[in-house]
Amino acid sequence: MSKEPPANITFKPLTPRRWPDLEELFGPERGANSGCWCMWPRLARAEYKTMSKADRKTSLRRIVEDGPPPGLIAYQDGKAVGWCAVGPRAGLERFNSAKATRPVDGDGADAMHLYAMTCFFVRNTHRKLGLMRRLALAAIDFARAKGADAIEVCPIDADRPLIWGDGFVGISSVFESLGFEEVARRSPRRPLMRLRLSAKS
Repeated sequence: MSKEPPANITFKPLTPRRWPDLEELFGPERGANSGCWCMWPRLARAEYKTMSKADRKTSLRRIVEDGPPPGLIAYQDGKAVGWCAVGPRAGLERFNSAKATRPVDGDGADAMHLYAMTCFFVRNTHRKLGLMRRLALAAIDFARAKGADAIEVCPIDADRPLIWGDGFVGISSVFESLGFEEVARRSPRRPLMRLRLSAKS
């Protein structure tokens, strides 16, 4: 039987004051997954490959310092236990250009009203507890409060065992359960999914 996440989970925007919490969660040297520092969706492939782990860390920190917050941290008893990158599609260069994740026809990559969830990271002690769903719900509320008309995600189908790290984009069944609808599928296991937040979308 799967366990439920603790009730005392809170979600906070990543502000400069909370940077040390994210740094500890990701691992100061590890940087979440292979030194990504959540920059993979934001950079063109060539630029990403030329940057060191330290460069990516510096880039994310600069984004945090400049604002607005690029995502949400989940806390339990004051300790960071999870992360979700969420914000406007604008500025997500690779997410907007990659085959699986690029905007559907009619949506501009610079649209500030269209938000996207691009990355999830959960502390190993809190995995398989439903925290991804809780993070997604918090991200939906965050996007709605910012005036987003819709929010998208391009998760992976868990129809067969995942290789370690595959789930960072989210699991499609989680988003189906939250009312997201598939709007495109350009990769066999990566549906582009959308939740409408206003009548405009």
